[in-house]
Amino acid sequence: MIVGRIVAGIGNGLNTATAPVWQAETSKAAWRGKLVVIEMILNIAGFSLSNWVTYGFSFVGGPVSWRMPLVLQFIFIFVLFATTPWLPESPRWLIAHGRIEEAEKIIADLEATTIDDPWVVTESKEIQWAADFERENGMSWTDLLKGKTGAGNTCTIRRLLLGAGTQAMQQLAGINVTSYYLPTVLVESVKLENSLARLLAACNSVSYLLFSLIGIPNVERWGRRKMMMYAAAGQCFCYLMITILIRYSEILEENAATKIASASIAFFFLYYVFFGIGWQGVPWLYPTEINSLAYRTKGAALGTATNWAFNFMVVEITPIGIQSLQWKFYIIWTIFNASFVPIVYLFYPETADRTLEDIDRLFRDDARIFVFRDKDAISEKRPLKYVEHYENEVRRNSSVISANPEAMKKRLASVAKANEKEGWGHDEKV
Repeated sequence: MIVGRIVAGIGNGLNTATAPVWQAETSKAAWRGKLVVIEMILNIAGFSLSNWVTYGFSFVGGPVSWRMPLVLQFIFIFVLFATTPWLPESPRWLIAHGRIEEAEKIIADLEATTIDDPWVVTESKEIQWAADFERENGMSWTDLLKGKTGAGNTCTIRRLLLGAGTQAMQQLAGINVTSYYLPTVLVESVKLENSLARLLAACNSVSYLLFSLIGIPNVERWGRRKMMMYAAAGQCFCYLMITILIRYSEILEENAATKIASASIAFFFLYYVFFGIGWQGVPWLYPTEINSLAYRTKGAALGTATNWAFNFMVVEITPIGIQSLQWKFYIIWTIFNASFVPIVYLFYPETADRTLEDIDRLFRDDARIFVFRDKDAISEKRPLKYVEHYENEVRRNSSVISANPEAMKKRLASVAKANEKEGWGHDEKV
């Protein structure tokens, strides 16, 4: 069992560090947020399914009660094995490794166009420029740990901290106080029976899943900043009400105490509504957007490691905290959620409706730590200067076949060879 947990932990860590990065690098700016949020909603669907499976098998005696939930996980492993080989490689990864022609083909396929489309040419050039800039000005992990900042103003350390910060805040919002221990919380703090507590936890997971769907159309409309700030404010309110209700349930007579404690259940459910909309998907999305090409995978891995480290901490302290501090334990999460609002407002730039190269340009052009006064940094819509730059590049490349001269020569040669094979005359061109 211990070996299985270790193997599953490593595999889950690799998946959660890789999948959001791949999703972000193969998506349009307008769809990037939605697709990563959908990815996280499927994660919630799995969480909900596991709750119901656990609840159902809690009525079954013997080894099957724990063996069958483990066996059911093989279904999803087989699905991954069957579908992953068909996925295209990230075009940004390909360009970073010098495989420009392959990258352009994938960009064209993702946009359902041809490789000589000016948009494909411009996109390829933008990514190549970003990759070259990072290659010339990037730093190793050793340099970062020594505190070096580099010559190209890439703001690497700051971007890594911003991405990892969202993952830390997600866990410090108190989600796993309820995700892992909601039955325990309902039994210990609300004084429910174990079977009813398990049933409510399973029902809550369905509510969590349904309300998380609200984030899909709004992650681009509201932007990352507003979703995190509004959700944190809502979560703060929920934990404040839980704290107050459980506090009074401990000092009143038994009948009144039971009623007041039961009222807190509504705020546990409401907490999941706010978290599902704002903090479930965005912390996984943000590190893949805010980090540069050279550090995107590393930034996502650091964010994932941060998430699981704080996850472990919260899971370890929760049972002890509930027993030792009782109602005071919930004050901790109230304060944390309240603090996230000014943190996001002051330090976190908006990434919605921007290409990944737009975000690189933001940090190169303006390295101010406090972003709340910079309209371009906090706007939910793509800043006009980025739109104009991109349109100018598309017009400039409208007569270019490829951003890669070598690929252009190969394509011209293949066209000539095809002409000869088909018997076209010297003056006839395909």
